[in-house]
Amino acid sequence: MSKIFDFVPHPRIAQRTKLAPVKVADQLPRDGRMDRFNTWLALKITAGVGTMWCAYAFTVIALISLPAAIRSGNTITIISWIAQTFLQLVLLSIIIVGQNVQSAAADKRSEATYEDADAVLHTALQIQKHLEAQDGAIEKILASLPAAPAGGSAV
Repeated sequence: MSKIFDFVPHPRIAQRTKLAPVKVADQLPRDGRMDRFNTWLALKITAGVGTMWCAYAFTVIALISLPAAIRSGNTITIISWIAQTFLQLVLLSIIIVGQNVQSAAADKRSEATYEDADAVLHTALQIQKHLEAQDGAIEKILASLPAAPAGGSAV
């Protein structure tokens, strides 16, 4: 029985069945002991500094030196306190908190996109099976019809 269409699946379909969505942990170095330690330490520090509690603590620390900066009466000292002490120290933690929130949202969107793509792939494969079944039914119908006379029209 001939086929109207030969379905050739894309190689990525087979690869996809063996893989899960990429996670942050998948990106961590696995090579050297020192690389793993440095990454672990950086993640721990980032997790600690990237909290609002740390931002509050940094605010208190920064405010301790504010009276001295104001008493100096020096505009440059006050501006330096604002820029170098308060903004850099306090905003560091707040920015990390914001990035963590954005990252979590991006991870959720990425996971949803992966699941949507998987559902679309599954549906496309089901459609392909349906079309193959239809091809078989059409071929059976065509085979059961009387052959058209040679050189004549079937009408």
